Amino acid sequence: MGQLHFSLSSELFVGLFKESREDAFATLMETILNQTLIAESDEVIGAARYERATNRSDSRNGFRERTLTLRVGKLTLQVPRHRDVPFKTSLFDDYQRNEQALICSMMEMVCQGVASRNVQNITEQLCGSTFSKSTISEICKKISIPVEAFQNRALNNSYPFVFVDAIYFKERSEGRKLSKAFMVALAVNQEGYKEILGFDVYDKESFDTWKSFLEDLKRRGLGGVDLITSDAHEGLVRAVQESFPDVPWQRCQFHFKKNILDKVKKKDLAVVSARLRDMFEATSINEARKLRDELIDDYQSSAKEAMDKLDEGFEDSMAVHALPPFYRKFTRTSNVLERENRELRKRQNIIGVFVNVASMIRLMGAVLLDDHSDWAKRSKTCNMEEYYRSHELTKANLREFQLRLAA
Repeated sequence: MGQLHFSLSSELFVGLFKESREDAFATLMETILNQTLIAESDEVIGAARYERATNRSDSRNGFRERTLTLRVGKLTLQVPRHRDVPFKTSLFDDYQRNEQALICSMMEMVCQGVASRNVQNITEQLCGSTFSKSTISEICKKISIPVEAFQNRALNNSYPFVFVDAIYFKERSEGRKLSKAFMVALAVNQEGYKEILGFDVYDKESFDTWKSFLEDLKRRGLGGVDLITSDAHEGLVRAVQESFPDVPWQRCQFHFKKNILDKVKKKDLAVVSARLRDMFEATSINEARKLRDELIDDYQSSAKEAMDKLDEGFEDSMAVHALPPFYRKFTRTSNVLERENRELRKRQNIIGVFVNVASMIRLMGAVLLDDHSDWAKRSKTCNMEEYYRSHELTKANLREFQLRLAA
């Protein structure tokens, strides 16, 4: 569509100042979107209203009313009707995919008789007064196609920094609520942009399920990996080591620190926490080791279990020291993926319990797909040109780190 020009009547313009800010913005949006629909209709037909044109493709047949619920409120749109070929507007396609998936999930719940009256009220407001199972099936199919394509796409880039984690959601199966592990892999690619690499649902976290998930990423082309960051789940760590034997594993320092502090007396928490922070933020591995040794010496008697954990897991949490200093901060924890998990949790809190795994994949996959698409339009997470200028040295440092751990 070419450049659009919008017009406001003087009555409407003056009336905007008499309304609240939210109502005024909703009115303005409604006016603009209705004019956009008319312009889009003109473009499809090849002629404006009342314009005589020999090459027009169709003719008009009035309007139908359609409500659109956005964050500014509910808008009433006048959608043009065409006589021969039904008019389809791209406006509704731009209605966020994850919001469509959320509505669809709630509709499924109502049809299966597991939703509360509040959910039914919400779906009726968003989708109309009634909806059929066949309607829901068509909506599900429309949303599932791009989500499944995204989930199974080829990974043709290089991904130096990979983060993996799982978050648990409830699914209703044969009248019971079962926890399912929703696994996600996120990466920073060679251009410095974040990407969702993959996601899937498993009954639980184990070596076998994590191995299956990681091998699927490899099958789809995951390569160019320099570092994998995750928590210390035993099955996950083993799967990483088997699926990517040449890639160092970075233990998430945030989770590691929490594991240590859980075994520290309350009166010592603040001091030990500060000293752990200084250790993790040390400029060199030798300085970090020195701070570790001092901490262990000071608290070995009063917090033996905590200090044993620190000593045992220290080296696994320090792989980032093989990277240039700038790239250590965001790779030393899985926080970048934890933030995305919080976005998933927001949607799950609305649903509560999913009616099936397909619904879970569709909604959570839609959230991940929308965020993935947004990241490509934003600024880079980091400048990778500097990283690749010293890439051979970095890879040598990483190999040395792995050899040291093996010894």
